[in-house]
Amino acid sequence: MKNLLSLLLILVVFAYQSFACTTAVISGKYTKDGRPMIWKLRDTENFENKLNYFTDGKYPYIGMINSNDEKGEQVWGGSNSKGFAIMNSASYNVNLTDTTSFKDQEGYFMKLALQTCANLEEFEQLLKDRPKPMGLAAHFGVLDAKGNAAFYEVNNQTFTKFDANDPTQAPNGYILRTNFSFTGKKDIGYGFIRFQTAQDLFYQADSCGNLNAQTIIQDFSRCLKHAVLKKDFRQEFESTPYGAHFINSDDMITRHGSSSMILIEGIKKGEASDMNTIWTQIGFPNTSIALPVWVKGGDSLPEVLTADGSGNCPLNKMALNLKHKCYPISRSAGYKYLNVSELINSEKMGIMQQLELAEIKIFKNTSDSINEWHKNQPTIKQIQEYYNWLDEYTNLTYQMLGN
Repeated sequence: MKNLLSLLLILVVFAYQSFACTTAVISGKYTKDGRPMIWKLRDTENFENKLNYFTDGKYPYIGMINSNDEKGEQVWGGSNSKGFAIMNSASYNVNLTDTTSFKDQEGYFMKLALQTCANLEEFEQLLKDRPKPMGLAAHFGVLDAKGNAAFYEVNNQTFTKFDANDPTQAPNGYILRTNFSFTGKKDIGYGFIRFQTAQDLFYQADSCGNLNAQTIIQDFSRCLKHAVLKKDFRQEFESTPYGAHFINSDDMITRHGSSSMILIEGIKKGEASDMNTIWTQIGFPNTSIALPVWVKGGDSLPEVLTADGSGNCPLNKMALNLKHKCYPISRSAGYKYLNVSELINSEKMGIMQQLELAEIKIFKNTSDSINEWHKNQPTIKQIQEYYNWLDEYTNLTYQMLGN
């Protein structure tokens, strides 16, 4: 019986591998501009994602949802008008002996948190008040307008807080999670190799003073490193001409199952609470351009990031078209094999290379705008005008990429 239970546990873990994520919570004490950040590289079988602006709770908020979630019942990362932001990663080494059928409530719970929470204290109270079992097995990364930033490891009965501002818990000012909890059963879970890769990336960037949104989006969300093999495939193939050069990407931070990225930059003291910068790559991060939005801008989000009903947004469609070029083998386990040349090559015509060249202008224009807007609050019209430029620029970029 013991061996049978162990086998079932292994099968459960592997059955849920496609619902994995790589995440981080970063204290503003250690970022380049002094603002806290939360980052989620999302892995899921729901490859079609989009953004939505909600007014169905106490506070308006922007959330990333599955495109087929017509009513927006579940949110997989977002920020509200009070400066409270949340994301998650699944945990596969908690609730192991729990027989309850009530589970998989993370998306509903994050929506509720965005609807009702203004800060970490209210989020903690939400967890305390939630009926048990909670139906949760996750790490929730959160930040608020007070500069607080923390991870909460949550199971059906309890939660444990890991504070990114506490040097005893986060000596380098950041906390990483993949798909195993430190409060769960040791050596069970998923994402151990991705966790090691993320540790290496963050340590190196922190040592160089480069913990900022651009570094995390371009270098971490599009990482081509393998911690166990000690390989940096990006560095290797930057000098290789375009061709059929396949690698197994299954243990990388960004792999076939990666559906999107969300990174939320909080505010500093004295800045407007509805001005958290929500960066997204809606679609496979290696083929999706990074775009920012703000709750202050209201419901007229960039058109490339939204769609009515159960429709998929334009950016996600374009990113998926390019992703199919990167993973052309569809039979059996062929989905694991990435043709790196589609992303990086010596001709500098790889998809990632061209996207990052285009993003230079986005990061520059966004930085200039944010610096001005934090001094003088923008009107909704100003933000929507910026969204119009993002739409035009994004469509032009993908036209040049052959979409």
